[in-house]
Amino acid sequence: MARAAGVSQATVSLVMGGKWRGRVSVTTADAVRDKATALGYRPNLAARNLRLGRTRTALLVVPALTNEFFARVYTGAASVAAEHGFGVVVYPSPDGIGPARDPFASARAALDGVIASSMASEALAAFRGTDLPLVLLDSDPSDRGAAAHVNLDIADGMRRTAEHLLALGHRRFVHLASAVTSWTFDTRARSLTAALDRVTGTSVRSVRVPFSVDAAREAAEAALGGPGPRPTAIVCDGDILAAGACKAVRRLGLGVPGDISVTGFDDLSLATALEPELTTVRLPAERVGERGMSALLAVLHGQRPEGDDLPVELVVRGSSGPARDGDRGTAP
Repeated sequence: MARAAGVSQATVSLVMGGKWRGRVSVTTADAVRDKATALGYRPNLAARNLRLGRTRTALLVVPALTNEFFARVYTGAASVAAEHGFGVVVYPSPDGIGPARDPFASARAALDGVIASSMASEALAAFRGTDLPLVLLDSDPSDRGAAAHVNLDIADGMRRTAEHLLALGHRRFVHLASAVTSWTFDTRARSLTAALDRVTGTSVRSVRVPFSVDAAREAAEAALGGPGPRPTAIVCDGDILAAGACKAVRRLGLGVPGDISVTGFDDLSLATALEPELTTVRLPAERVGERGMSALLAVLHGQRPEGDDLPVELVVRGSSGPARDGDRGTAP
């Protein structure tokens, strides 16, 4: 390239690196760029990054690669990363509880930072105590080991769900809670309990269940078939659990929402594939990924990331309806 342009390699480096002003004439810079275009020249980014001490690569750690929510988080992170010449590598940690093994344990220089979504704190031990900045998504905001946090208003989402069902007259609830112990699921449980406790005459039975349709179906069948008055609403920590709950209701010869209302959380594509369509809390997953990558970039540049929680939205569909007349409570 330098020989073709009739200049030194140093001049080519200055021009292609954007550092030529004051060192190379405008005419020479234009000539180098024109020759680069004609030859299809691309700078050696790997060599440049080594010189700068940066690889322009972020690691995104997620509980599962098969969950649509995390796929959307990746999409958002990758879009922002691409705008800044970064790449994003995705790495799963079993169920978000770990431990997440460090895939770059022998080559930490291959990363500029780590973004972890919806992970239990102890699952990230491999990434703590290093010089890699750690950005936590949908995780405990009191974790002081993180360089930045990006959170959703999870508590508000569950509060809105509870208030919606209470207004429909429901007073007997089952909470299908994720068996994974993490901040995001603990927050859902606390928010639901707090909202229901404000209304007299309510009861809620919490059942911890693995995050699968079959596990949720079995748990819901057991809860609905137990002794005492039958619950009229099932509140689920995720749309996948809600799908299992809907199957349980039908297998018991009951209807959704005529006999039992069911709600989810996440607003995955599954929510509108069910019949009736699922009332659920919509989480802006791509926006979470975008904010996470932006926060990492801010940390790398010594800047303060955005700090506000991202809002969520209750989407009311056909799976929630009024409690039957004999089961209705007075609207709060």
